[in-house]
Amino acid sequence: MKKYDLLVPGELNPDLILTDPNLQAQFGQAETLVQHAALTPGSSSVIFACGAARLGLKVAFIGVVGNDLFGRFMIEALVNRGVDTSHIIIDPRQQTGLTVILNRVSDRAMLTHLGAINALRAEQIPDDLLAQARHLHLASYFLQTHLRPDVSDLFRRARSLGLSTSLDTNWDPDEKWIGVRALLPLVDVFLPNENEARALTGIDSLEEAARGLATNSKVVAVKLGASGGLAFQGDAIPDGAGDAIQRAPAIPVEVVDTVGAGDTFDAGFVYGFLQGWPMGKALRLGIACGSLSTQKSGGLEGQPTLNEALKYC
Repeated sequence: MKKYDLLVPGELNPDLILTDPNLQAQFGQAETLVQHAALTPGSSSVIFACGAARLGLKVAFIGVVGNDLFGRFMIEALVNRGVDTSHIIIDPRQQTGLTVILNRVSDRAMLTHLGAINALRAEQIPDDLLAQARHLHLASYFLQTHLRPDVSDLFRRARSLGLSTSLDTNWDPDEKWIGVRALLPLVDVFLPNENEARALTGIDSLEEAARGLATNSKVVAVKLGASGGLAFQGDAIPDGAGDAIQRAPAIPVEVVDTVGAGDTFDAGFVYGFLQGWPMGKALRLGIACGSLSTQKSGGLEGQPTLNEALKYC
């Protein structure tokens, strides 16, 4: 019996979310008023970890923070949501990162101070920690610049120790997507959104893009926002219907903001994967989790329990 279901190496930063449907920041020392402001735990990796813990999985997190207010805020947030933080590295030489989100509800812009967001290195993730987990999930591939050169080796080590793996790269700020296709053969579950799937393959058809990506990784689950999602199966999740492609619609909800919805989708889909569910059911759980999370501000407050999400599966 493994100590953890999931090990999540990743970035740690709060999100300062400024929300207004008509938000338009102006320079020239103009003051812009917004309807709502919230300081919430941020980072794709943290939101995923908390979503998975909310579903009942045993989750450990490893990352780097500074010895500062934001770092303590992030550790406390993870502890409060049942995530093991004993492996987080507190480095007094670092400053914990921060993302400011300008949220119009239907769209958003993000301003990020990296700080310690990219500080984690692969050699700080030892084999004896990997061996305690069933599954390794990596997000924010392009932001984690010190980890990225050795991600392939990290995934190989994980697989040699019996872990399955999943990857959500998030958007590449340079739009070059270097290293992803070479990494995919080491990935059991790849979790892009529709823009990332198209950018990685150069294919406009989402089904064909998913097929192309699944020639490398075993399962590709593509997040389609308000349109739900689709998944293409290699051989990782047996599907009772025998259909290699599954689609499912989003759940109609009153959206407050979409921050972290994709990461919460990831948590639901990976939960289903680890339970050995048919791919269609794993997809429906991911969509339920992502959709329900949009009903409250920030990435964590709307994350559902397993029973809450299963009502829509």
